[in-house]
Amino acid sequence: MSSIFTSNELAKHDGTDASIPIYVAIKGSVFDVSTKKEMYGPGAGYHCFAGKDASKALGKSSLKPEDCIADYSDLDEKELKTLDDWFIFFEKRYPIVGKTA
Repeated sequence: MSSIFTSNELAKHDGTDASIPIYVAIKGSVFDVSTKKEMYGPGAGYHCFAGKDASKALGKSSLKPEDCIADYSDLDEKELKTLDDWFIFFEKRYPIVGKTA
């Protein structure tokens, strides 16, 4: 059974507590990226995505924390394609552990 994560619950999975898995949400699906702590853990290049829904940021190819939000309704067609490509990338590599609320 998969879990439903509120934004507050998801935020706890940002890698700052080593005893809690690192999660990244994309388009409402929550992925466990714990196997790649060197990429998503504190101080790592993609840490800005950890514990958040990074949909808009991934679509825009952005590492800006302000772009790490679930609402991607203002992405253009090219950015939506980029977001879909990222979703497929994550789907092939990381288990989905839940959905966002």
